[in-house]
Amino acid sequence: MKCILIKDGTGPADNLYLGEEKTPEPGKGEASVKLTLSPLRLQSVLIILKAFGLNRMDILQREGKYPLPPQASKTILGVEFSGVVDKLGEGAKLWKEGDEVYGLAYGGAYAEYIVNPETMLLPKPKEFDWVEAAGIPEVWMTATQALLVETPLKEGQNVLIHAGASGVGIAAIQIALHVIGAGKVFTTCGSDEKVEFLKGLGHSDRLHVFNYKTQDFAEELKKHAPGVDLIIDFIGKQYWQQNISSLNLDGKMLYLAFMSGAAFPEGANLAPILGKRLTIKGSTLRSRKSEYQHDLLEVFKEKVLPKILDKELQVKIYKTYPWTDVIQAHKDMEGNKNSGKIVLEVTE
Repeated sequence: MKCILIKDGTGPADNLYLGEEKTPEPGKGEASVKLTLSPLRLQSVLIILKAFGLNRMDILQREGKYPLPPQASKTILGVEFSGVVDKLGEGAKLWKEGDEVYGLAYGGAYAEYIVNPETMLLPKPKEFDWVEAAGIPEVWMTATQALLVETPLKEGQNVLIHAGASGVGIAAIQIALHVIGAGKVFTTCGSDEKVEFLKGLGHSDRLHVFNYKTQDFAEELKKHAPGVDLIIDFIGKQYWQQNISSLNLDGKMLYLAFMSGAAFPEGANLAPILGKRLTIKGSTLRSRKSEYQHDLLEVFKEKVLPKILDKELQVKIYKTYPWTDVIQAHKDMEGNKNSGKIVLEVTE
């Protein structure tokens, strides 16, 4: 099969190229759909891919900076996709050949074919095209994980979501506003254009957007509320002091990435962690066992997906590229050009 590979195994975006690997085959699996600790024993299906989403972890993996879970392909990037079921593995019975699906993978989505556990697939609704479907799994499930599972936000509480114009940020803002009913939602981004884009997500009386390049978000936030009960952060070191000062008593901070570095800033004061009784937590999705991912998928299906289908929540696609333009797609994400998801189509 054709697939996107990395020259020399790791490197810059220019090292990406369209190559070939052996087409995978769905495994034998078990007779039932019961989840097990070993992903290799899960019933699986072979899927012909139509589109796949680009995530920042793909860039880190390409650069050799992302620790891969054992189930992931060591050569092919990509964790979310849409496509058509082509072949069933032994014991697989949730799907039939020809079903249109989308889903989450441990890796290997930059390809013509992928083998995936059947329990991590969803039926592609007629309301979605292939691109929209491929842009949902990773970002919306990560946002669901953050706000509804790992650090549940309660109705009426305030939340600060950094990297608001990223795929996860856009999903998290909308879940906080429309699913949970947050009191106030604060978010940061890096340009005035992105500020205006994010304001379009609705509830202008409850959503406040700050340009972190021109505004001190901690100071601006306090013009609207004493603080927040939860912070979802992807930045790390650079925002430590402002984050800590923005948290309410018994506040929580969830780290999903460390884009500015993972070390404590020089002179960091840890006293407020005790004084405010703060909870600081980290979380990942890709490294989780299949059982966890399946349970999370069920939460997403119950609480978030219906509102996506009703168009109350918006799937924002920044740009679609043919997969032959994967180098430019990676460069655009590295340059923080996107507001919303970058999706690539598997073309002939």
